[in-house]
Amino acid sequence: MTHFASRLIGAVRRQGPLCVGIDPHPGRVPTLFGGDTPEGLAAWGEAVVAATIGRAGIVKPQVGLFERHGPDGLRALQRVCSAATEAGLIVITDAKRGDIGTTAKGYAAAYLANTAPFPSDAVTVNPYMGLDTLEPFLDQAEANEKGVVVLARTSNPGSADFQARDLDGAPLYARVVEALAPAIERLKGPENWSSLMLVAGATGPEEARHLRRLAPDALFLVPGYGAQGGGAADALAGFARIGDRLEGGVVNASRSVTFPEGSDTATDLVAWRALIETAIDAAQSDLSVHAGQGADTHA
Repeated sequence: MTHFASRLIGAVRRQGPLCVGIDPHPGRVPTLFGGDTPEGLAAWGEAVVAATIGRAGIVKPQVGLFERHGPDGLRALQRVCSAATEAGLIVITDAKRGDIGTTAKGYAAAYLANTAPFPSDAVTVNPYMGLDTLEPFLDQAEANEKGVVVLARTSNPGSADFQARDLDGAPLYARVVEALAPAIERLKGPENWSSLMLVAGATGPEEARHLRRLAPDALFLVPGYGAQGGGAADALAGFARIGDRLEGGVVNASRSVTFPEGSDTATDLVAWRALIETAIDAAQSDLSVHAGQGADTHA
């Protein structure tokens, strides 16, 4: 096991910055896999993992869309995380946890411990209950070479309700990132990138540039590309220029690459997989060209 930031940046350099979001939205999982059932979610998620191999290095399962099915849904999530881990993909589990004391320790162990039931390389967390709520996640990340992905400026329209509000002359998201500086330094690795990542939505490119100035060593997880309306240039706005390329994180695409047109009516796995692979390749090529890596950086 190597430093999380080193693993992630290595995957990006080899294959490009795309992160494939595994979001089993209600009613969207094709009947080919069993539809909107726990078994359907598991089979579909495992198939997405298989289609991602060699095309992208990172996946991001969305916990809430599995959790709605109760214990069986969580077992489906477990299968997807395990399949991705066994395939050598980096797993960023999107749980957005945030709580205090022993509760936070429980959440951290569930995703970041070496024996975690949902094997993950990183997990998303919400910092708005205070820095102490992040400590259990930072401890697990430090001990086990994992990552912690902190919400900073998210991609949803309501992010402006609180995150953009002024706090002593700066937006709240900026004050949060300023307070994270010691943790960013604490998790810095040999590539000089930190395993503390920041969520910086593609729908706010100026804010992403601001975040980069505040946190030059933090990798970014960028939602909002594709179905949410963010283009490649906006998604990469907060990346750092290193020589002739942009680097500094991953860009998530979910519905645009896992539910492309025609995939819901595909009658066999070969036809379905061809559509998914084509969509992943197109997104990876789009992002890689804008990042200066060329369209053929992925396998």
